[in-house]
Amino acid sequence: MEGSQASNPLVAYLSITIPPLCHGTLPNKLSPYTIEKVKGIYPNLVEIEEPAREGFQLTLKLNLDQIPKNKDYVKVIEDISTIQSVILSSQLKEILWNVNSDDAAQGMYKPIKLPQKIIAIFPIRFKEKTDVIIATSFFQELVDVGNSDKWIKTPPCSWSAIPPPELRGEAFEDLSTNGGFVSFEISSRHVEGNRLDKTVWNLLNFNANVRYHVKSTKGFIHRRMRKRLENLVQL
Repeated sequence: MEGSQASNPLVAYLSITIPPLCHGTLPNKLSPYTIEKVKGIYPNLVEIEEPAREGFQLTLKLNLDQIPKNKDYVKVIEDISTIQSVILSSQLKEILWNVNSDDAAQGMYKPIKLPQKIIAIFPIRFKEKTDVIIATSFFQELVDVGNSDKWIKTPPCSWSAIPPPELRGEAFEDLSTNGGFVSFEISSRHVEGNRLDKTVWNLLNFNANVRYHVKSTKGFIHRRMRKRLENLVQL
């Protein structure tokens, strides 16, 4: 994402490009469905420039004089800042809509098209070794719980320390991880009706939720260690 100021101080331009969720399946230009979703974000304030700036998928013209002068301006700015997530959500929905089609796909979440299902694969990377240990334990528990009879209606989950066979032929940098690969098997029943939005939200936020769990676990461990240290000092 890149911003630029026009000669008119009441106009700004925002250029956006999004890495494809599926390598080789999404064109450089955004789909009509995604464009319509972007147009729905404050139509008077946000306009789509044609053609987009070179090297970007989308260029937006922001009419700054349309931003409310009252306290609502904060919400308007927050909504504009979600444009990238709106694009990602729209692209992922289009992939899942075609779960029963014959098209093949593979890519950033690494959706792999198989008959009647899509496998969404998340390469997991952390900077600290302790994070890897906590995350690995979490993934193993997630697989055990997620594949139990109680959660039979949720997408089947698996974790592997090495690239799954569906990623054979992918670029080396995409396969280089220290946290392994988490896979979810999405079938047509997981995208029916209201389930589509929930599935999209869960997939888009999976990495963020993993990192939140790791951070919370580390905080809990540190608190327990401090408590034990205080008890030892009191002895």
